[in-house]
Amino acid sequence: MVETYGQNPVDNIIEVDELVSIIDEKVILSDVSFQVRTGEITAILGSSGSGKTTVLKHLLGIYSSIGNAVTVLGKNPSELKESEEKGFYRQMGVMYQEGALLNSMTVGENVGLPLDQHLELPGELIEHIVKIKLQLVNLEDAFDKFPSQLSGGMLKRAALARAIVMDPLVLFCDEPGAGLDPVTMSKLDSLIVELKKQLGMTVVMVTHEVPSTLRMADQIVFLENGVSIFHGTPESALESSPPVVKDFFARGMGKIIQ
Repeated sequence: MVETYGQNPVDNIIEVDELVSIIDEKVILSDVSFQVRTGEITAILGSSGSGKTTVLKHLLGIYSSIGNAVTVLGKNPSELKESEEKGFYRQMGVMYQEGALLNSMTVGENVGLPLDQHLELPGELIEHIVKIKLQLVNLEDAFDKFPSQLSGGMLKRAALARAIVMDPLVLFCDEPGAGLDPVTMSKLDSLIVELKKQLGMTVVMVTHEVPSTLRMADQIVFLENGVSIFHGTPESALESSPPVVKDFFARGMGKIIQ
């Protein structure tokens, strides 16, 4: 079972209890348990192949889970009734690793896509909301640009704007800093933290970046070979975690940008 350090019982927006995941007859996750506290940033860490992305797919309902193994906003995402799905997913935003912006659409159109698909709003109102979100991520001048005209950091911020355009309760980030230089990554980290405060979101991020984790996370879940072996604060990860967790952090400490 996972070792838990320094936890206090508070309102949990996500709960994972002894999650097992078997895909194509291969065991990917054998025992994953943790909670995500409302209003905090939780980082899911681990080396390549540890099962981080698989956990994220269970949280999003892409992969099925049985019973109460996964609870998000009080429901198992993979057991939703069709009538529940639209309202449930409107409360979530997802920032994908590669941005997942459509190259044939402008940044403004990309960011406004969730509004256009899920809400019956006039075009003028969608444009107004999109411009507000782009301003929040410092991309107000990119409304009419195409993704191919943006730098790597700008693409990440555009993807972030789309993820928050519907004011989600929970923001999921899949390797948000992947491919960025350390300075740009640090700026993106600060932006996510600030938006979390401004919009009152809970953030769950899958990452292998130690610097980002130490800058952003309130809680850390560490996976090793499909098992959650640590759940606690960044401080406890550095001081009283299992050796494999300490080693992971020690290897990444040199990358920290103050």
